[in-house]
This record gives sequence, structure tokens and C-alpha cells, in this order.
Amino acid sequence: MPVSELLQKEMTAVAISEAGGPEVLKAVTVDMPQPKPDEVLIRVAAAGVNRPDVVQRMGLYPAPPGASPLPGLEVSGTVVGLGENVEPEWIGRKICALTNGGGYAEYCVAPVGQCLDVPDSLTMEEAAALPETLFTVWGNLFNRGFAREDETVLVHGGTSGIGTMAIKLGKLFGLKVIVTCGSDQKCTAAKQIGADHAINYKSQDFVEEIKKITDGQGVEIVLDMVAGDYVARNLKCLKQDGRHVTIAVQGGVQATINMAQVMMNRLTLTGSTLRPQSAERKALMADEIYRYVWPDVAAGKLKPVMDECFPLAEAARAHAHMEAGDHIGKIVLKVE
Repeated sequence: MPVSELLQKEMTAVAISEAGGPEVLKAVTVDMPQPKPDEVLIRVAAAGVNRPDVVQRMGLYPAPPGASPLPGLEVSGTVVGLGENVEPEWIGRKICALTNGGGYAEYCVAPVGQCLDVPDSLTMEEAAALPETLFTVWGNLFNRGFAREDETVLVHGGTSGIGTMAIKLGKLFGLKVIVTCGSDQKCTAAKQIGADHAINYKSQDFVEEIKKITDGQGVEIVLDMVAGDYVARNLKCLKQDGRHVTIAVQGGVQATINMAQVMMNRLTLTGSTLRPQSAERKALMADEIYRYVWPDVAAGKLKPVMDECFPLAEAARAHAHMEAGDHIGKIVLKVE
């Protein structure tokens, strides 16, 4: 670490002053974090903006015990400090990392097992836009949904950060990808990104459209971020032995479903949240991503769909942009 950074005790960060709208995000001066055993200290170049940051800001998704209260679940940057048990060759490496919080800042810590080297194929802004969505889609579509080549997946929110990553990763592994979007413009964008079909859920019944697209067969997997009353409709889209994977509950946490339908069609209902999972589980996921996905990232075959970059000081504007719902792909804060 340069002498100036060794002497630095404070940094600029964006904190949540109280639960509320985007305006509660405030630039503050705070103590620099110190890496614990098995962690690295990162001089942040860019930080991804994700829906969990918005929910945390609203006061509905508190940081888990021991995690930074600052928002920000993914960053890119340079390793400038090491905790105990971390090999010295990590110093100076350009990495992107899945963090436990604290990404909206000049410096951030992350478990070394959740860090991936940034290849030349990516800008630092693109690298910051990868970890949260890539870990989420990989862990749910492939680890929990058991997606296999030539299967069909229905993805809700097709132009969100998660949706665009699901399209790209799904196509990379030979899946047929159908998405829902909230406008014809977004449907067009989703198909340009790689979706095989895009359904405007505001003007079309996606259950009926799935029947038409699949000749009445249904899909093998639904990747759902809506929940609520979508769940019963999603189950009607699944073929026998289908898998329903919930990754968010934007439409409500309660669902009423026909359990006889679940039994008759041998359906599997599962889901997960990423942040509360242990460092060990995330490290295993990072290792899988490094082995099975990162070669394609390095080759330029997989990149995040980028929407807009905002300066760190304009985090409130970035959140307002996300909540307006017009973005296509990832929103990023430029820190460095």
C-alpha cells in the first residue's frame, strides 16, 4: 500500500442517514475499514447499484450482523491491504468482489474468496457490475434450478440487471430464454440482448403466451423476482418436473398455490437470498464461476449490460434512476 494510503485514516462514503427515499443517501466522512482475517482491503474504482441497496435504504433489508452498514454489495478496484492468512501476491491486483456491504465508499473490505481478477476484456465499471448479478444468477439458475442445455427458462424482469445477466448467461450455456418486460421498447431491448422471446406483461397474459411459445408444453424453470400472486401463475407455466426459483419478493411475500398441482406435476419450489449466505458458500460459488464462467468473461464473450454510470456523490440520483424503472441493465457508481 502506498505511504499516503497507510497514513490515511478516513475516507468518503455514502451512508443511509435514515430509512426513506433516495434523498437519505448522504456523503459522509468515516473511518477506513480494516481487513479482518481472510479479507482484503480494496481501493474502490466503481461500485454496482442493486435492488437490495434500495430495499436496505428503505429500512426493509438491514445489514447482517458484522457487515458494514454502508450500502454496496459489489465493487471493482485494487487490493491495497491484506488481513491475516491472505497471500502477499494479492497486493496490487485489480479485482472485482462480492462484498457484504460497504461498496459505496473509497475503500471497502471483502473476503478474499469472493474476489475475482479483472481481465483485460472488462473496464473497471463493467467489472463492478458483474459480481452481484453473476453470483445470483449462477447460484439460482444453475445450482438451485439445475438448468441444463436445451432447457427453457422464463425470467421475469428481463431488462433488469438480474434479467440481462440471466439472458446472457443462459444463452452462453445453451438455454432457451423467455423474458417478461414492462414495455414494447424493453421487449425489443431484451431480444437484442439475446432473449429468444420477450412478453410485455402489461399488454399480454404471460401464462397464455408461454403456452403459445412452447406449444402447450411449458418451461423447465421459472426465475422469479416478483413472488406474490405471480407464483400461482408461474406454476401454470411449468412443465412436469419443473423448477420454480424465487430470488426476490417485489410483488409480496405471501402466495396461495394449488399443492395438488405441485404434486401432480412433481414441481420443485426453491429460492435463495445471497447476502446472508456464509463466506464459505460464497467462496465455493466464486470458485465455480472462476472455473466455468470466467474463461468466457476473459474472452469477451460475457459482459454485463451497462445502463448508466453516476459519480459516487450522486448515489441518490442513481437510486432514483433505478426506482423510475426505465433502466436497461446495470447502474454503477464511479468512485475512483
